[in-house]
Amino acid sequence: MLRDLVAAAAHQHGALQAENDKLRLLIQRLLRQQFGRRSEQLSPDQLQLGLEDLEQAVAENEAGQDAADAQAGRRRPAPPRRNHGALPEHLPRYEVLIDVERRDCPCCGGTLHAIGELRTEQLDIVPAQLRVRVTRRPRYACRACESAVVVAPAPERPIDGGMATEALIVHVVVSKFCDSLPLYRQAQMLARQGVTLDRSTLSNWVGRACWWLTPLYDLILGTALSAAKLFADDTTLPVLDPGRGRTKTGRLWCYAVDDRPWCGPSQPVAAYVYSEDQKGTRPAMHLAAFRGVLQVDGYAGFKRLAGDRADGSIRLAFCWAHMRRYFYDFHVSTKSPLAAEVLARIRDLYAIESQIRGHPAEHRRQARQERSRPVVEALHAWLQAHQGRISATSDLAVAIRYALRHWPGLTVFLEDGRVEMDSNVVERAIRPVALNRKNALFAGSDGGARHWAIAMTLIQTAKLNGVEPMTWLTDVLERIVSGRTKATELDSLLPWNWKPSSLATLTAIAA
Repeated sequence: MLRDLVAAAAHQHGALQAENDKLRLLIQRLLRQQFGRRSEQLSPDQLQLGLEDLEQAVAENEAGQDAADAQAGRRRPAPPRRNHGALPEHLPRYEVLIDVERRDCPCCGGTLHAIGELRTEQLDIVPAQLRVRVTRRPRYACRACESAVVVAPAPERPIDGGMATEALIVHVVVSKFCDSLPLYRQAQMLARQGVTLDRSTLSNWVGRACWWLTPLYDLILGTALSAAKLFADDTTLPVLDPGRGRTKTGRLWCYAVDDRPWCGPSQPVAAYVYSEDQKGTRPAMHLAAFRGVLQVDGYAGFKRLAGDRADGSIRLAFCWAHMRRYFYDFHVSTKSPLAAEVLARIRDLYAIESQIRGHPAEHRRQARQERSRPVVEALHAWLQAHQGRISATSDLAVAIRYALRHWPGLTVFLEDGRVEMDSNVVERAIRPVALNRKNALFAGSDGGARHWAIAMTLIQTAKLNGVEPMTWLTDVLERIVSGRTKATELDSLLPWNWKPSSLATLTAIAA
């Protein structure tokens, strides 16, 4: 009896100890999520933020020293060499002439003649300023019959009777969805220049612009979904639910294409689709015609979609970054050497990827077969060996089970040079949505949420292709509204095919 009691007490003590460890881990994780840094790796931009104040203090001291040297007549030391880069050629330039007061030689009094000049360039800015476009249409009449009056037809406007030009409408759209400026803040900025507009007016402009741009959005979405390899992810989008006095949780699905890491033929695209929920039928409808490799996280809807295809037309490739995150969270909370071992092996795989990025798919496949496969197989054997050695309730065991459960999809990249190790392409495309969501709080309706999808698709696709969204969308909207570009010619307006209509248009936009 005593042995039984001791064994039972030891078993109960072990169970309580395991429960306490799990609760401590949960508390540490919650504290990290609440007060710690959100990303797993501190980016150079975040590090730079911490140095800004120090650099400002150094610059202030240097300015004071320069002023003191100038006042004392001391020669200023040569400034440190810094790579400021070349100023872009497309920027408009104006000249300021600084000439001598007298052209008499200070030595002999003779007349000076020009032998050249010193030119320096500085980057200047003209603050955003509202202006009024006055359209004049002369009217003509016949003196002979006095019955005919001829006038040029009025150009089409994006808003019938509206006072906003295409450039101003696009500025509002880009400011809201690219620069995360809600409409009420834009209304305040306009009011500082003496133009008082209701938010409802700005909302009307955004809705009208999205209506005009919907055909182009549909074309970009169709282009993305017709690719042979696709990234997919989703994020929440709170939407006001009239009648209930609160918001409901909608979803923005993002489908991204980026073949640049393997020199593929497709242009980079990020297309968004709004749905009222996260049911698995949503991606099934979006991807009904898709055939190829789908790179995703562990969302069950994508797994169900691939499983329902009896012909195997969709092959899932899972994300190593998602798998790694489980081990990273456990290591941060516990400093576990087992989790550190997994992280070190995954780091070795990413080091190989950084060396072969930008090479053709076949080269990447061969390199992965020779260098990455041994690391992956060794990691798989290590996970299987340690799965039964740790408590099944441990978060480390959960991380190991997740990795082994998704292993077939995690190893797709070894056989296909087009596949990336992770789905960070679509993760980066989702991030601006989260920033907009934080500033705007929620979309006003399901229709407004669809405007999010349209605007984000156009803006993010332009940015991926190195096209300035404001310039591109202004020209595109002008062409569509005026009818100069027909519905059958929308291909020419895609960011990778687009050519500015005229240099005068770009100059006017820049001014």
